[in-house]
Amino acid sequence: MLILLPPSEGKTAPRRGAPLDLAGLSSPVLTDARERVLTALVGLCSGNAAEAVTVLGLGPSQADLVERNALLRDAATARADRVYSGVVYDALDATTLSAGAKRRAGTRVAVVSSLFGMVRLGDRVPAYRLSGDVSLPGLGPVAGVWREALAPAVAEALGRGLLVDLRSTTYVAFWRPERDLAARTATVRVLHEVGDTRKVVSHFNKATKGRIVRALLEDGRDPRTPAALAEVLRDLGWTVEVGEPTAKGTQLDVVVSEL
Repeated sequence: MLILLPPSEGKTAPRRGAPLDLAGLSSPVLTDARERVLTALVGLCSGNAAEAVTVLGLGPSQADLVERNALLRDAATARADRVYSGVVYDALDATTLSAGAKRRAGTRVAVVSSLFGMVRLGDRVPAYRLSGDVSLPGLGPVAGVWREALAPAVAEALGRGLLVDLRSTTYVAFWRPERDLAARTATVRVLHEVGDTRKVVSHFNKATKGRIVRALLEDGRDPRTPAALAEVLRDLGWTVEVGEPTAKGTQLDVVVSEL
């Protein structure tokens, strides 16, 4: 099983740690693409700061993130599960997983990243700011870079297992499963139910996805089909509805009434 998570916009900057080593990251097939994106981002942020703020879609109070990006090559790094923050990662709370769950997290979870394409939770990365919808000067849309590069990396990481896709819409555009993966691809949507009304609510969606990942890692089972995953989630206490298989996979709706 391979669980794909979105990154977080906010990140916790490491206070100390070795500088970034692209060659030391998992999925070395992505090294060349990582170097291209890193060079474009550092170049942008080392020049006109006002331009960088505009290109990156930052607010007036976020100019410090431009300086952070300019210094990425020498910035301190830490494990990705300590750098990525926000609702999903707070709910996952990787540092408090049991020993067995931590081992499984190392092989079963990957984060789709605008800067690195895909990283494992144990990969050492710096704090950076680069949203998935940015187009970098001289490079173009970062989504386009990863659309060409991610397929072999995901295929290698997935093997013959089930793909559990928890990415947000922006990061789905980075890579879409080929048709032959559809039978073993499960996408998860979280619906907040109040009375007779169901809707997607960002906070419920993110928190529930983090809890789902945590529960799957602690449980340890390795479902091989979307239907089997749905059964595991039901055993773990969730209400799950399984959609019809499509060329893009099978959607599982997880219905929650409270956070």
